[in-house]
Amino acid sequence: MAAVSVVALGGTVTLFNDRDDPPQQGALPAAAVDHRLQSAPATELAGVSWRDFHGVQLPYSATDGPRTIDHDRVWGFTQTPLGALLAAVHLTVRSDPRWGQRVAEPTITQQFVGPDVAGLMASVNGYRPRAGSEAQRAYVVLEGFRWQGFTPDVASLDLVSAGPGDSDRTVRAATRVQLQWRNGDWRVVAPLAGTWTSAAAPVDSLDGYTRFPAGGRP
Repeated sequence: MAAVSVVALGGTVTLFNDRDDPPQQGALPAAAVDHRLQSAPATELAGVSWRDFHGVQLPYSATDGPRTIDHDRVWGFTQTPLGALLAAVHLTVRSDPRWGQRVAEPTITQQFVGPDVAGLMASVNGYRPRAGSEAQRAYVVLEGFRWQGFTPDVASLDLVSAGPGDSDRTVRAATRVQLQWRNGDWRVVAPLAGTWTSAAAPVDSLDGYTRFPAGGRP
């Protein structure tokens, strides 16, 4: 089985990418069970704009957030499907330790919830950047998403990102992101064991996913 590393949401993860041994369905953790969880909601993307964040194009909405941008920190998302989608993208990307503890640490400690927050914070504390400015940029494109369910209090979706793999191939990863509405804003549930590897699985195509306009490019 061949292993490839791809920049998924939240950091670089190693995924197994062998057509002879495809990932099991359980590779993506199941959405939190909630009797209020409804089927996938319609999500309007027409008014979304894209801006560069250390090499990653991130989506912004004048109506759904983020309402507050403070250097590399953001918050203030609406209690809507689009607000949850935007929060999932922004908070997950900004939890990546490559941007430094001044970004990742407050993002995780203030905007993540769940029993695995400490584990995720430990991975940030243990991160050692590579030499050179290129280490502070990510080579990843956000390509699409698929809802697992949404209510005004909880949300779950898969985000697809693409990046360079082995032998100059482009590889894709779907990352399961779960959110809870707390204290007037969306919070991301920290991934199992504090690592995004537990929440990511390789995907071969965007079939079944909603594509971001222009493939997540400006």
